[in-house]
Amino acid sequence: MAISSSSSSICFKSTRLHTTARQISSPSRLFPVTTFTPRSLLLSDRRSLLSSSASRLRLSPLRATEVTERSWEDSVLKGETPVLVEFYTSWCGPCRMVHRIIDEIAGDYAGKLNCYVLNADNDLPVAEEYEIKAVPVVLIFKNGEKRESIMGTMPKEFYISAIERVLNS
Repeated sequence: MAISSSSSSICFKSTRLHTTARQISSPSRLFPVTTFTPRSLLLSDRRSLLSSSASRLRLSPLRATEVTERSWEDSVLKGETPVLVEFYTSWCGPCRMVHRIIDEIAGDYAGKLNCYVLNADNDLPVAEEYEIKAVPVVLIFKNGEKRESIMGTMPKEFYISAIERVLNS
């Protein structure tokens, strides 16, 4: 268990209680004082911290549009413009990094390429149809046909080169 000395509050997880150690700045006490905080208080603090962190991560609105099983055929397969689709899940950390890249690409290629995101947990039949076993996966379609497949988190240039190959074919 690693403890950072720069932190003023350290939480330890045990089976029954969460222990919080706080350094007291008075000269008479040189050692950390251990206090017990009810688990429910720590959980509520953690939830508020997570929600504020999530709101900071979403500074700009998504440029890539959400696509679902219902809109898949009209948006992806019948579209005249080439289409990029990112398959993701809400719990996937690398997917968040790919989201940012796809949003930039959607802005860069507006009018030339339609960018969509599909939650693989919510729309499992579409993910199964394209044999998506892990996320993130980016598929690029042209004329309703899958032309490129990119698995995992890659640099923006990697996605750009795949897009250019599809646009120029």
